[in-house]
Amino acid sequence: MARRFPAVGNPHRPLGLGVLFVVALVAARGDRRIMVVMRSPDGSGTGFTVAPGDAGSPVVLHVPHGSRAVTPHARARILLGDAALSAELDHLTDAHTGLVAARAAIAANLTPWTFRNELSRLVVDPERFPDDREEMRAAGMGAVYVRTSHGAPLREDDPGHAEDLLTRHYFPYAAAMTDLVDARVAATGRAVVLDVHSYPSRALPYELHASGNRPAVCLGVDPFHTPGWLRDAALSAFAPVGDLDVNTPFSGAYVPLRHYERTAEVTALMIEIRRDTYMTEPGGATHDGVDVIVRALTRLVDAVTTGGR
Repeated sequence: MARRFPAVGNPHRPLGLGVLFVVALVAARGDRRIMVVMRSPDGSGTGFTVAPGDAGSPVVLHVPHGSRAVTPHARARILLGDAALSAELDHLTDAHTGLVAARAAIAANLTPWTFRNELSRLVVDPERFPDDREEMRAAGMGAVYVRTSHGAPLREDDPGHAEDLLTRHYFPYAAAMTDLVDARVAATGRAVVLDVHSYPSRALPYELHASGNRPAVCLGVDPFHTPGWLRDAALSAFAPVGDLDVNTPFSGAYVPLRHYERTAEVTALMIEIRRDTYMTEPGGATHDGVDVIVRALTRLVDAVTTGGR
């Protein structure tokens, strides 16, 4: 089973919240788009947004893979032409997960906080270890990908460029997510991180553990950070979507490293929604199933906001 790993923060970097503002469309082919981030207010281009929730909410909706945006700096080193890059984004983007999270946040009884990555995972993947601990490095898809989902070269394996991307994007992202979780614990005594993903109905070649069941919704749990009440709440909330499974084909949950296996007040769950349940694959529009997904996530947010005390 492929595994989602905790964020790796950098204690030597300031823990600020970066906000992305300006995005430009640079290429289009039908409804397939490549978005390029131009700049952020301070010029850092860290590329994440934090949508404030209610002061009393412990819930953080985390949307790490929902963007197609690629910075000019990163695009210059990607070997694919525009058409091939657009196709790769179709395969690897968790399309519409930002929309699902936003609609659930609006519908919830108490508004959760939302942390959204505004850059594509082809820039950096904030949920991968940046070193040899990351098993996906074997497929050329560590924190900085050098291979596509089908094994073709994506960028040169240049440690200097990789370190530059990590410095620009990965470490500020991890630090800001840690800040947000710390703030929820300080304000409410706990934090509940709900990691919102989607995955293709058919396994892509890069998947290291592709032979498992591919349910309508996969729930990723962690032995330390996912208590039984949280798992059970998710199983109940998502039951109307279809068949459910735990830790297959993906497993684990995203937790900032500062709290990983240390802070029981930080709980976490990964939600992997099979894409055909709510959209046309690959990279297409949503269909009526998206409403079912939104209602399920809203039920879960409401349940965990009041549960687990």
